[in-house]
Amino acid sequence: MPERLLEGREVPLGGVRGMSVQRWLPHREVPTVGAWCFLDRIGPQRVDMRVQPHPHTALQTVTWPLTGEIRHRDSVGSDVVVRPGELNLMTAGRGVSHSEFSLPDGSGRAPVLSAVQLWVVLPRDQDDDPPRFEQQRELPVLEVGGARGGVRATVLVGSLGGATSPAGVAPGLVGADVVLDEGADVEVEVDPAHEHALLTLDEHGMGDEDDGGGTRPALRYWAPGRSSLRLRRADGARQLLLGGVPTTDDLVMFWNFIGRTHEDVAAARAAWEDPDDAAERFGRVPGHAASERIPSPPLPPVRLTPRRPRPVKFGRTESGAPTPEAPAFS
Repeated sequence: MPERLLEGREVPLGGVRGMSVQRWLPHREVPTVGAWCFLDRIGPQRVDMRVQPHPHTALQTVTWPLTGEIRHRDSVGSDVVVRPGELNLMTAGRGVSHSEFSLPDGSGRAPVLSAVQLWVVLPRDQDDDPPRFEQQRELPVLEVGGARGGVRATVLVGSLGGATSPAGVAPGLVGADVVLDEGADVEVEVDPAHEHALLTLDEHGMGDEDDGGGTRPALRYWAPGRSSLRLRRADGARQLLLGGVPTTDDLVMFWNFIGRTHEDVAAARAAWEDPDDAAERFGRVPGHAASERIPSPPLPPVRLTPRRPRPVKFGRTESGAPTPEAPAFS
């Protein structure tokens, strides 16, 4: 199966966060990779990230910091710091709310933050489950040797080459942080039932060709049918590997909400905007006043319907316009 190269886009995030990200999923050509429906590459940049309480439904947030520390608090009662090498996994189910703040690094300036933020669509039968949170500090590592150098893959979720993460996600999903030795060029066995994508995580190739900084990064995508993927140091010393069984469920995504219909996301938004309903459905994040919250943008004046550019469906309005994008670190 031939590989496809998909360009990301820069999404400025102003206000108290004052940062911008590179967004790779959802993409117009490939809305999802398996159940992976959202992928932001944050930094590296100096930023005092202060994301006040905000809601989620029917998804899991996957937070993987590369540089910097992030304090996570949620309505389940979690209050933890996630550091490089550790994974935060929050399952929204029917509804959850949380906040994320970067921590000082001792420099006296805004800390350096570099991370990836991902969302996973929950299986339909888990949409109404109660929320939960877990942090994984010990993750398995797969080592694959090559004639000129090998790779070490930290398995964030799912299984790769016999290494299985303890993170609680549904079957048919894999995510790994892959570090390649100098000169590495190896084949890694993967599940042929999965579609896959690779994104460079280091700064190799992240400049502009015109200023000598290399080539613009791209998300490399393969449809199902491959039993192995070629990983090359020439494509970056550190890469994020995603894979999963293609989803065929209806999917409508608006702001931080995922639903199967317009009514699902409209009901979630209405609940978040009503203080009493928000407390009942999404809970409260300890340590934050009731006024410390991110309000939802208004729904567009049209019905949101699932998009169907391929077997996966993603949210669009009846006029064909995309639904408002979700914020990074949400």
